[in-house]
Amino acid sequence: MTDTLLAYEDFHPGMELQLGTYPVSIEEIREFASRYDPQPMHLDEEAAAAGVLGGLSASGWHTVSIAMRLMCDGFILKSTSQGAPGVDYLNWKRPVMAGDVLSGRSIILSKRRSASRPALGFVQVKSEFYNQRGELVCEMENAGIMGLREPEKEE
Repeated sequence: MTDTLLAYEDFHPGMELQLGTYPVSIEEIREFASRYDPQPMHLDEEAAAAGVLGGLSASGWHTVSIAMRLMCDGFILKSTSQGAPGVDYLNWKRPVMAGDVLSGRSIILSKRRSASRPALGFVQVKSEFYNQRGELVCEMENAGIMGLREPEKEE
């Protein structure tokens, strides 16, 4: 693993990683929904307007996909990431509507070295995603598996 990438050793509890921004278009909402979540509130403006959200909204799974993109661009692709064992917590707080611009941040909660694979460690991350009004739309918590720069070195 190269020194230019963020490795396990570079992540510390309390560290905050600012993520970029992502504009959500009506075309993308419809495209995602037509392929993966074809419910009327994601596809049909008239049906969506009559629903509880009052307009066309992105699928929650679309929102999480955008969140993943923001995390990849923000730090995962610049790190020694080896994947993740799952998502511990996921909550959609409010709908994402066409025209929203999402942004986010990831906060390092804790980290620990793998007991069985000394070249790897687990970094526990809480990520929050906001619309352009600063309203929380989605939050999640998960562990990322990161490669160590110096696995032979004690912590």
